[in-house]
Amino acid sequence: MPKFVTIGYGDQAGYARTDPAIRDTAHANDAKLQVAGAVMGIAGAVTQVRNHDAAGVETTKGPFMASPLPVAGFAIIDAADIDEAIDMVSRSPCAVAHGVIEVWPLEQP
Repeated sequence: MPKFVTIGYGDQAGYARTDPAIRDTAHANDAKLQVAGAVMGIAGAVTQVRNHDAAGVETTKGPFMASPLPVAGFAIIDAADIDEAIDMVSRSPCAVAHGVIEVWPLEQP
């Protein structure tokens, strides 16, 4: 089955202004996805890694990507296709609490 990487973006302000019952339902949706095999996690501190021309590792604290909302978390899900993946995450906390979720097909070379 195809795999998809999801990136959730959201902030505390959007989360706080969402009805608690909707948030609870969204967290229950994430729990259901995890039981079905999704690997999920909350975003921690980020480090960029470079090793240009294999000449030595350089690290930089902080994100490379820029977004109007902070990265909140990641998941790897199995879905039949992009439409099913979108449906699966559309009820997750970032999607319902004034954030956004990107869904990336994880393509195999």
